[in-house]
Order: sequence, then C-alpha cells, then structure tokens
Amino acid sequence: MATVTNTNQPVISLNQGIGGRTTIVNVAKTNMTNAEVSTILTDIAFDGFTIAGVSTADGSAFSTGVTDNLQVAVQGTATYAAEGSNAHGVSGAVTTVLTIFA
Repeated sequence: MATVTNTNQPVISLNQGIGGRTTIVNVAKTNMTNAEVSTILTDIAFDGFTIAGVSTADGSAFSTGVTDNLQVAVQGTATYAAEGSNAHGVSGAVTTVLTIFA
C-alpha cells in the first residue's frame, strides 16, 4: 500500500505583518455616542498611539446612542493599559485588551 506524505505542511508561528506593535482594544459602554467615541479615540492618540482601525465586533455600522462595543486597533511602541472605569475620561466606559500582535 502506498503512503502519501505531505512535505509542504505549514509552520505555525506567532507573528504578524501589520507593522510595529498592534493591540486590539475593546471599548465597552452602553449606548456610546459619537462625541464619546471621539473623546476616547483622541485620548488614545494623545497617549502616543496611532489608531490603525475602528470596527464593531460584527463589522456593522456604528450607530450613535445604540452601539455598546467597539474594537480599536492601536499601534505604538508602548504597552496599552486597559482602563476599568471611566476609560479615557468617558463616564461608564471600560477598555480591555483583546490581543497583542508584536
């Protein structure tokens, strides 16, 4: 009986092609408004991070006063520090780190 051997197995390694250190941050707040999101993103940038992208979890459009969670891709050399309450100066907002690509 013949044996088939796959010599082209992919090698799985932890890496990324995004560039620099990229951290995916979840921003949670019930019924976020445009103004609150603007305040949060401005403060993240003020902390020295570049905002590479902003999205809802399912890719749907942001709806002011309705959306409760956003994912923000931040890039920079520093480690992003999650904020457990009143994140980035917005009452009731919380940030958590979902993953880091370094």
